[in-house]
Amino acid sequence: MKFNDTVKGSALEGFYPAGWDFDKIDACIGEPESVTERQAHWNKDFTPICCDDLSDFATYMGHEIAIKIKQAKDAGKKIAFILPVGPMGMYRWVVYFLKAWNVDCSHVYTFNMDEWADGDGNTLESSNPGSFQFTMEQALFNPLGELTVPVSQRNFATKDNLPTYPEKIAALKAEGAELVLVYGIGRMCHIAFWEPTFAADYATAEEWEKAPYRIGAKIHPLTVEQNALTSFKSRTTLVPCRANTIGPGLFLQADYAIGGADGTLGRGMQWQGMSLWMTLRYGKTPWITSSYIPTLPGKLFFHKELAGPLVAECN
Repeated sequence: MKFNDTVKGSALEGFYPAGWDFDKIDACIGEPESVTERQAHWNKDFTPICCDDLSDFATYMGHEIAIKIKQAKDAGKKIAFILPVGPMGMYRWVVYFLKAWNVDCSHVYTFNMDEWADGDGNTLESSNPGSFQFTMEQALFNPLGELTVPVSQRNFATKDNLPTYPEKIAALKAEGAELVLVYGIGRMCHIAFWEPTFAADYATAEEWEKAPYRIGAKIHPLTVEQNALTSFKSRTTLVPCRANTIGPGLFLQADYAIGGADGTLGRGMQWQGMSLWMTLRYGKTPWITSSYIPTLPGKLFFHKELAGPLVAECN
């Protein structure tokens, strides 16, 4: 007796995205040691990398971002990053490596992938500690000091600036800049705040794949709760219910993707294991945004605990 046996007529009937096949989701989950087995639909240059602990995770992911910045600098090329707020631990290592190598970021352009918003797309003040702009400045831009990304080359997902992302990214790519997507995977398998429920708004997968962004997008209740747990000390009352976010029309343009899944809570508890397995095994569908990730070249770093075994353990 489990979810599919009991969902009909329950409070959860119709709560999850209409395109989710829960039997198929359950079939995605295997033995922990099999999680990195290559699948037929993966890009040949996509690699999931298991990390033994969170310190390894943050270091490896930070090094991957930093080495991309250094390689572009050495080649005399511009480089653009789509950046998340979550995961966050890698940014201190980006700072560490760039300072150790004395690599400045004058050639770097950043595009934060999302920001909390209201229905009209108005965002939190940048001085608010809950805002993603504030978080990025504290975690990455300010600690880099003189090596930092120029202010004019930092982009945040405000209602006025987000619509300029497509043109700015296109111009950079036209100049030969590599576009690197840095991402986390949501409980609902979103990338940025592009929820799987948005699939219902598009007639075809091709139409969905071209959508560049949304202003004041409705985020899923489980995304609100994920953020209440991970960023707001459980205080749901502080979490906005909408966000401005990039869409697949932008993140699928990435030449390389650097991902992170570190959603462990301690004492055997976690929230991200099923999302990781769905990302790797379900197969490409707009109903599971992160299912597109393995079709891109890059690396996905994940904490080994997320591989499971994903079985009941009452806490």
